[in-house]
Amino acid sequence: MESGALAAERELIRGLHNLLPRHRGCVATIGSFDGVHRGHQAIIAQLRQRARERNLPSVAIIFEPQPHEFFSGERAPARLMRFKEKVLALFDAGVDRVLCLQFNERLRSLSAEAFIRRILVDGLGIDHLVVGDDFRFGCDRSGDYRLLQQAGALHGFSVEDTATLEIEGERVSSTRIRGALQEGDFALAESLLGKPYRITGRVARGRALGRQLGAPTANVRLHRYRSPLVGVYTVRVSATDGGELAPGRRRLDGVANVGFRPTVEGEGAQPLLEVNLFDFEGDLYGRELAVEFCHKLRDEEKFESLEALRQQIARDILDARAWFAEHPRGLE
Repeated sequence: MESGALAAERELIRGLHNLLPRHRGCVATIGSFDGVHRGHQAIIAQLRQRARERNLPSVAIIFEPQPHEFFSGERAPARLMRFKEKVLALFDAGVDRVLCLQFNERLRSLSAEAFIRRILVDGLGIDHLVVGDDFRFGCDRSGDYRLLQQAGALHGFSVEDTATLEIEGERVSSTRIRGALQEGDFALAESLLGKPYRITGRVARGRALGRQLGAPTANVRLHRYRSPLVGVYTVRVSATDGGELAPGRRRLDGVANVGFRPTVEGEGAQPLLEVNLFDFEGDLYGRELAVEFCHKLRDEEKFESLEALRQQIARDILDARAWFAEHPRGLE
């Protein structure tokens, strides 16, 4: 997606250099928004309300890579969403515009005062800013809520904090969701996200090894350092365009492996999502799928031979079919 490629009320702006005079004047918020979970949704609802009151567009300012990825690289926590998923989720939550800033050494070294002046004042000409009262920014995280209030009084914008959202007595956070996914607690993850956990991506051509092992798979590249899920799962799969995957079927059950395929790949392999759809025959290459995770069957393993892997895949399919028989959702 490029700046201006979306409808006016849904615009992705990549970088300060793509800001135009018409982008000045807005209500903004700043964050990573990984997962666009219920806590984020509450912030966005607050943002939209203030934007409506002022008859101004709402803007979410995000960074790519995420700051902790810039500093930690492959040691950074796994992303819940890749970039495209996040942008679309922000739009679905009601944000009018997304400003994505490249997080590099130049941005990292900006003082908090320079960040306010260049991005918020000179760049966006903000009227109102919505952030958490624990928000930190600028070089060495020297900027805080109090500094924003002082700068707002000087430059003519107001600042408002956001309430922390708790579920079951704990704060909703991306970290908590990653923990739930790692534990296979998809009910908790859904409660925190406000929707089932899904990974979306376009089906790419692979080595056709699944077909040789008796279980043809749709391969989806994850486009991230690490995956929040690793293992074998029951999944429900649909196309992101809402079209049918099979005659009369918009959603199909299946079994998926997320990981590094240690039996067939060497070290340094990138994480991959492989999905075997039950009772499906057809070509999915190039289609974008939404894979909803339902239940963890087992951890990813390295097998001594391809034959041992083939036998385990056959058992996984039987186990997944048995799980779906106990958890039917009807034809969709």
